Amino acid sequence: MHNRKATAIGLGKYPDVSLRLARERASEQRRLRAEGVNPVEQKREQRAAGPKTSTFDDCASLYIADHLAEWKSSKHAQQWTNTLSTYASPHIGKKAISQISTTDVKRLLEPIWSTKHETASRVQGRIAAILDWATAHGLRQGDNPARWKGHLEHLLAKSTQSSRADKHHAALPHAHISEFLLRLQEQDGMARWALEFLILTAARTSEVTGIRLNEIDLARATWTVPKERMKAGKAHRVPLSTRAIAIVKFLTPLTNGEFLFRGGKADRPLSNMAMSMLLRRMGYEEITVHGFRSTFRDFAAEMTTHDFSTAEAALAHTLRDKVAAAYARTDLYDKRTVLMKEWEQYCYATAPAATTVITREGAPR
Repeated sequence: MHNRKATAIGLGKYPDVSLRLARERASEQRRLRAEGVNPVEQKREQRAAGPKTSTFDDCASLYIADHLAEWKSSKHAQQWTNTLSTYASPHIGKKAISQISTTDVKRLLEPIWSTKHETASRVQGRIAAILDWATAHGLRQGDNPARWKGHLEHLLAKSTQSSRADKHHAALPHAHISEFLLRLQEQDGMARWALEFLILTAARTSEVTGIRLNEIDLARATWTVPKERMKAGKAHRVPLSTRAIAIVKFLTPLTNGEFLFRGGKADRPLSNMAMSMLLRRMGYEEITVHGFRSTFRDFAAEMTTHDFSTAEAALAHTLRDKVAAAYARTDLYDKRTVLMKEWEQYCYATAPAATTVITREGAPR
């Protein structure tokens, strides 16, 4: 209401404008009104003053649009969007493209350079390409702060990824998950089945070790984790893939009647440390069980066309922003079902195909 007259300002059309962007725009409008500024009049003044300063996110969108024709599929464009929105936008998305510095680029890459080097290298290359595009279009001047040769190569620690044995990082790179599962299938014991199930569901350790048989609905291929075992204190539905269901069916006759993954004592579930100990026995001393959630998250961002919200919902991450939470009327179960099927297919790309039946030869000992 301005001068006792109702006014409205659009936030953009869905799906061109994401929920996150709409939320940020709405927050900005509220801030302006609180300061006594009429957003509608301000927008008119900005139009009259000329084009706004282009941000990194603006240029990223234009770069992707410019290259759609030469890219083989829309999936490639979505992978660019997912990677940038996950790793670049939170740091430099709203910054003027002309003001992005070496410090900005280095700061966003450092946290993932040693733990997710393949991803970090991809992010660096994409940022560099967008900055080159911006320079060519007269939106910035000077050297590219994201260039590798003769610049970032001297500022970021050299990666040992090319010679590593996949066991020196907290999170396994998603490109090696299939190879890991091949080795896991050679292991004995209940922890072997629990870890495979954890990987397939992208769940937390305590959620998996505490599974009770009555939490699983085989007819609907759904596992419902009660709120008591969820970090956010809210029940969480998990769609089960073909292989996950096969594991449940195989282990059910071997349980103690309550817990799917039985522990050393008849009435106890598997220990929370069992899977970590298994990793150490396999030689993966630096990888953590929790790290497989990061492996899944990187897969979703880099190898699929699923949006940020679907991947976050699969990990049962709570929306921190109250505005976003208000719009989250659904747990995106159907979308997550598709995502988890794609994850299973990726996991067994080179390992033996996931089957609906597990033979007695694979019984835990």
